[in-house]
Amino acid sequence: MTARIYRPAKTATQSGVANSRLWRLEYLPESPRSIEPLMGWTASSDMKSQIKLTFQTKEEAVAYAERNAIPYRIEEPKAAKRQITTYSDNFKNSRLTPWTH
Repeated sequence: MTARIYRPAKTATQSGVANSRLWRLEYLPESPRSIEPLMGWTASSDMKSQIKLTFQTKEEAVAYAERNAIPYRIEEPKAAKRQITTYSDNFKNSRLTPWTH
């Protein structure tokens, strides 16, 4: 069973980056989920899909995977594009579209 090592993205509902600084090791699913006939819920017989380990650095996660003979795949985080704007930019004469209420 292959594991995925990645750094989770910042949540959309929060402005902080507290949980996005840690690296996470998760197992990839071995079998697809199925629909339970009685209640209609999705079910899975794969118990390793519930395991989510966190590490301070990528090297710690890789060392854990290699120490336990877990095949892994590393996904590097993408840099966030920051667009610096100020409130006064709304009223510039060079604005492409006019500012209205």
